[in-house]
Amino acid sequence: MAKASARHILVDSESACNELKAKIEAGEDFAALAKAHSSCPSGRDGGNLGSFGPGQMVREFDQVVFSAPVNTVQGPVKTQFGYHLLEVTSRQD
Repeated sequence: MAKASARHILVDSESACNELKAKIEAGEDFAALAKAHSSCPSGRDGGNLGSFGPGQMVREFDQVVFSAPVNTVQGPVKTQFGYHLLEVTSRQD
């Protein structure tokens, strides 16, 4: 069964998500930005979501996590919770 590890930053607006993505692309640290800005409890751990399989996260997450390139920031990804930046840190198919 497929397994992936990922981290994310959850914010309440698409514009905030885009601003954070620009900062990451300019070299700022993903984990530090997650700690400072993410509204998810995982932000305290740099946005780390640990390891999970398909179906354990919301559908929009699964679509990105199980198809996007590893170690590339994706987003904004809109879910019922808000807007996410996602980074797949590892995946086994």
